[in-house]
Amino acid sequence: MIWLKDLLFLLVIPGMMVAGFPYLVLLTRSEPPRLPTLAAMGWGVSGLLLIAGGLLALLVCVADFARKGRGTPFPLDPPTTLVMTGLYWWVRNPMYVAVLNVVLGEAAVFRSGELIGYWFSVLLGFHLFVVLFEEPTLRRTFGPAYEAYCAAVPRWVPNRLRLPLPEVAPS
Repeated sequence: MIWLKDLLFLLVIPGMMVAGFPYLVLLTRSEPPRLPTLAAMGWGVSGLLLIAGGLLALLVCVADFARKGRGTPFPLDPPTTLVMTGLYWWVRNPMYVAVLNVVLGEAAVFRSGELIGYWFSVLLGFHLFVVLFEEPTLRRTFGPAYEAYCAAVPRWVPNRLRLPLPEVAPS
């Protein structure tokens, strides 16, 4: 059942952020959104790599939530165990980073300043959500284990070679 809920979450929340909303943003252009030809790609190749990497990271993170966290990334159905492995070993918010990478890749593929604006608004929204809701909730839920995790793992950008996390008793 957890896998089904995780799949539903992946399709609805990140799916809308990386497919639905960007498509609506592209509809505001005077010409309809079309994929450029391979000959005209240029920056689009980098964009495709960002999209592919971001989508793969989303799948890996959702699988980690199901297997190790025994829950979903959705705040109304959170995991019962703090996930600190996989991509979460390198950065505390890899799903948000993955979504941002996909949107940035889409901006490159479609050569869209509008999607760059959307990217900035998503970045600001994610940051505010993490700082004002998610981190305080995780501190209350997981206590010292989450505090140790925050001290050891950067919020957004991996900035050093990672050492093992300190041992903290689960709360």
